Amino acid sequence: MSTETDGTEFQRLASLSDLRDGRPIGCTLADGRAVCLVRVANDVFALEDKCSHADFPMSDGDMVDDHAIECPLHGARFDVRDGAVLEAPADEPLRTFEVRVEDGDVWVNSSP
Repeated sequence: MSTETDGTEFQRLASLSDLRDGRPIGCTLADGRAVCLVRVANDVFALEDKCSHADFPMSDGDMVDDHAIECPLHGARFDVRDGAVLEAPADEPLRTFEVRVEDGDVWVNSSP
């Protein structure tokens, strides 16, 4: 864990080599929160790993275009960049987390 001067804390969740383009993976922060990591080309995004519609793991979903992830349970879609709902039945966005990639490691801001 790394703490910044502004009080934010980053946790290492994966190696960049663990992420395949467009293939979500599930990870867990030290406090137990589930995070879904998605690599899109050279960018890595992190969002909460549960659909806001039905509490189903987004890491079990599929990327349906460059920045949209689809929940496999009922087809809700979210933008991985900001968690915005792109398609119902979900009507609440997903929380996103700040991501840093340093020396081949993926770090996620774990501050509440």
